[in-house]
Amino acid sequence: MTSLADLPLRDDLRGREPYGAPQLDVPYALNTNENPYPPSPALVAALGKAVEDVAASLNRYPDRDATLLRADLADFLNADTPGAGRTGRDVWAANGSNEILQQILQAFGGPGRTALGFEPSYSMHPIITEVSGTAWVDAHRDEDFGLDPAAAVAAIERHEPGIVFLTSPNNPTGTALDLATIEAVLDAAPGMVVVDEAYAEFRRGGTPSALNLLPGRPRLIVTRTMSKAFAMAGTRLGYLAADPAVIDALMLVRLPYHLSAVTQAVARTALAHRAELLGTVDALRSERDALVAWLRGLGLTVADSDANFVLFGSFSDRRAVWEGLLERGVLIREVGPPGWLRVSVGTPEEMAAFRTALKEVL
Repeated sequence: MTSLADLPLRDDLRGREPYGAPQLDVPYALNTNENPYPPSPALVAALGKAVEDVAASLNRYPDRDATLLRADLADFLNADTPGAGRTGRDVWAANGSNEILQQILQAFGGPGRTALGFEPSYSMHPIITEVSGTAWVDAHRDEDFGLDPAAAVAAIERHEPGIVFLTSPNNPTGTALDLATIEAVLDAAPGMVVVDEAYAEFRRGGTPSALNLLPGRPRLIVTRTMSKAFAMAGTRLGYLAADPAVIDALMLVRLPYHLSAVTQAVARTALAHRAELLGTVDALRSERDALVAWLRGLGLTVADSDANFVLFGSFSDRRAVWEGLLERGVLIREVGPPGWLRVSVGTPEEMAAFRTALKEVL
């Protein structure tokens, strides 16, 4: 049989493994940070009607620029930062936040350019960076998974990256950044600064969004997703807010008609029903905070979390703990620094199953 070794694959792709968290049929899947609450029957009906409405015109290409969807997203973001007055020209959308990141790297990265991040962080940042032909630099986080502004500035001055990735709340640690740290990075960075806010809706009260820093900063990009708090992971809709000039740059690299008519219709329907979809966020925050306290009560070390997951450890053999949980029907993620594990926050039933299984394993 033909193998990759027999194909004229790019040299820099040889030896790589495809990205992917385990997809296993288990009673309790707590490894991919999804919102565990499915849409209500009423929302399912509304989503079905939205798809039905566009089905008759699927012989035609969709709106290439997703104009109506971007206007709806701008309205949603304006509620996060009142008075911003954003319009669809300040927002861009694509198939998940990963395609957003890919387009950013296609436009502002490439051969001879460097992207810098602070790991441990989202594992797709270096993967998409390197696949785009951009060099990746890991500048590292502090031992408590925070980010010291002076150290971040020093790393930027040393490497002069074309793109800096900040993640707030950070995945897999759940750590959020204050605006002063982001501003310090913005002042030092010679190129674009991307603040990945995939988990922004879960942040604790008083934790500001980088959206507040956008006015007058054309090199700042804030990315979001509908896969997490919106409980729309299957829709594959990511988006960003930035200066309109950034959107003009991304249009140079986007594929034609990249967002299907079905995706646009489903995403707009979800935004129209955001009160229901985001209505579970407070419950998930409470579950998260209770989980952090419970894990610490077991004597484990737990990272402070502003997301819908918790990183905990440390274990001399985390693989054994992961496997022990899996044997009991609970799938979590073996990710992050050596010795640490990450569990997504689920329903009360799922959290009870996790607690029971972990106590048995320990």
